[in-house]
Amino acid sequence: MLLQDKVVVVTGGNSGIGAAICKVAGREGANVVIDYVTRPEDAQSVDDVVTRGGSEAISVDADVSKVADLRRLVDAAVTAYGRIDVWVNNAGIETRTALLDTDEDAYDRVLAINLKSAFFGSQLAAKQFIAQGGGGVIVNVTSVHEDWPMPGNTPYCVSKGGMRMLTRTAGVELGQHGIRVVGVGPGAVDTPINATTTADPTKLAALDAAIPLRRVAKPDEIGETVVFLASDRAGYATATTVFVDGGIMQGSVGL
Repeated sequence: MLLQDKVVVVTGGNSGIGAAICKVAGREGANVVIDYVTRPEDAQSVDDVVTRGGSEAISVDADVSKVADLRRLVDAAVTAYGRIDVWVNNAGIETRTALLDTDEDAYDRVLAINLKSAFFGSQLAAKQFIAQGGGGVIVNVTSVHEDWPMPGNTPYCVSKGGMRMLTRTAGVELGQHGIRVVGVGPGAVDTPINATTTADPTKLAALDAAIPLRRVAKPDEIGETVVFLASDRAGYATATTVFVDGGIMQGSVGL
């Protein structure tokens, strides 16, 4: 198993890609800490899947946009399992608003949940890794939009671009401590954040046609990549992003 007896914390772990990461990590032998801020019943459902597979799991109500809650999430993991081996910054939202029509509150909320949480989550996880010894892994679930513009979704792109440089810079800073920092950049994934698109046959058909593999990803396909990169099998990967996008970033309309 790729993560046998490792302790994995996943922010936003009760739905979408986060839930898939938790389930795959549990299948691969990890003890899983599932962060949530709404829908505790969904967190419990993920917990049940992990425990039925033979691993352990706990759910923690923590708003990752608040550093105090991130500290509480770290403390809950260490209290339950004695250490943390992998920290996954997955929680994220979007407003689908452009530069000209994004207000301050919307901007602050997107940046707090997507980028501030990843910055301070990485900081607190790294401090825990150093204190306990033995290194550790931080995985930032970013997006193709850390590099690829999405007009009409500017705050989201800004937050993901920030995660790109967090991954690279923190990866360089923390390498001396045996800590790896890796990004995973999904393309279009069938999750609640894309529900308005996937529920509309016309929009979905247009999206599928833009993807070289001609389909959106399933959440577990992203989860598998995250777990592999968090494992010792990817032990020389750090300060970079692996894109899992069905080729959409390389698509071309031709001549």
